[in-house]
Amino acid sequence: MATSVSAWCGLFLGGWQTPHGIFAVSMLFAAGGVLAFPVALTLARLLAPGRRADAAFAAGFVCLLAATVGFTSGLFALQYRLYYAEWHAPAFTKLWALEFAFTVAAALYQFAVLGIRLYFPTGFLALFVASLWFARLAR
Repeated sequence: MATSVSAWCGLFLGGWQTPHGIFAVSMLFAAGGVLAFPVALTLARLLAPGRRADAAFAAGFVCLLAATVGFTSGLFALQYRLYYAEWHAPAFTKLWALEFAFTVAAALYQFAVLGIRLYFPTGFLALFVASLWFARLAR
């Protein structure tokens, strides 16, 4: 929910496109956060069993950050690929494989440049609070 609110605030306050476009991007960020949370929590628990609170905080912070950005950028890349699939070669050919690889790479780069900024400042604050919650839970 926090990632969706963060994206919505960044896009709305930036005067970006239409309300439908803002909603679509916000839902993409929400889906990335929903998919990432259980994975990140599991990884953080594996990394910090019985550790001090600062180690648990660090594990929670890194795992939540990596999983959220990873899942959201992956969903963005899939949507990006779906859009450009209309102009690509027939499936499972050599040309299609190259187009697929370069389209996904371009999408990930574009997300890194334009999408990560939508996590600031609201998403970063939520990441900090969730990491504190995990550190307290791990004790």
